[in-house]
Amino acid sequence: MSRIKYYYDPKTCKYERYTRSKWDIALNALGFLSLSSILAIIFIITFNVYFDNPKELMLRKENNELKFYYEMLEEEVGKMNQMLADLQHRDDNLYRIIFETEPIAPEIRRAGVGGSDRYRDIREKGINQEQMVISLHSKIDALKRQLYVQSISYDEVSEMALKKEEYWAAIPAIQPILNENLNLLASGFGMRIHPILKVRKMHTGVDFTAPKGTPIYATGDGVVKDVKTVFGGYGKYIEIDHGFGFVTRYAHMNDFAVKKGQKVKRGDKIGTVGNTGSSTAPHVHYEVIKDGRYVNPVNYFFKDLTPEEYDMILELASKENQSLS
Repeated sequence: MSRIKYYYDPKTCKYERYTRSKWDIALNALGFLSLSSILAIIFIITFNVYFDNPKELMLRKENNELKFYYEMLEEEVGKMNQMLADLQHRDDNLYRIIFETEPIAPEIRRAGVGGSDRYRDIREKGINQEQMVISLHSKIDALKRQLYVQSISYDEVSEMALKKEEYWAAIPAIQPILNENLNLLASGFGMRIHPILKVRKMHTGVDFTAPKGTPIYATGDGVVKDVKTVFGGYGKYIEIDHGFGFVTRYAHMNDFAVKKGQKVKRGDKIGTVGNTGSSTAPHVHYEVIKDGRYVNPVNYFFKDLTPEEYDMILELASKENQSLS
């Protein structure tokens, strides 16, 4: 129940009942509404400052998740860059050294890309975290370019490995006849007494003595370059082109087992030992020519000899004696 108010009227000397005008009521109502509005605003501001609404809570959670995944992607990109750096180091300092080729230049490995703004489409979208997104895109693009360069490098290394396999197969790496006891090498490479002229003369190969008809074998993979018969000199002889600058010659043969242009493998029989041309006894005169120069064939006898046997045949070949042709 509302309280009734009275006031003293001096004219009537009585207490009269107080009645409010409409203006007073309106002012009181306006004051109450104003105060209520102010309090409501203060409450809303306070709530928004210290408490999140459901939408903001969802957005904050989403932002935290995006930040977590971004940091995780950054970490993975960093690990991939480290793995790529290890691959590049091995490529330059192991594989390319083995295959005797130059390492890839750093500026090629960086695989820079010129041109205008590559990320204009991202900028035009007006993304809030534009720099963060562009930074990650840039790192991934750089990684992809460097991986492409590395893949090309591995293609080259693979091709070099195939060529190296062909190279090792082509090297004249065995003795031209079966010489298990290492006692058939009669004369080595270098200055030797010529068997006919009886003067010291350069002996451009090595001589292996063997009975007439003993098989002679190709010392490396190649193509038969020449099959010739001459009076004097080499007599019946064969030349094999092994590629990579290697040519071998087998002289004073008795007969041939191959034809010109025929492909041969290391160990294939190409003919037999004879005593043709300027020869004083049945033997095979064997030469190795590298890039147009005569080289010591003994230096290439590593395929069918142990280190001890190789040392022994080096010692035998070093003795300065009379050649057989």
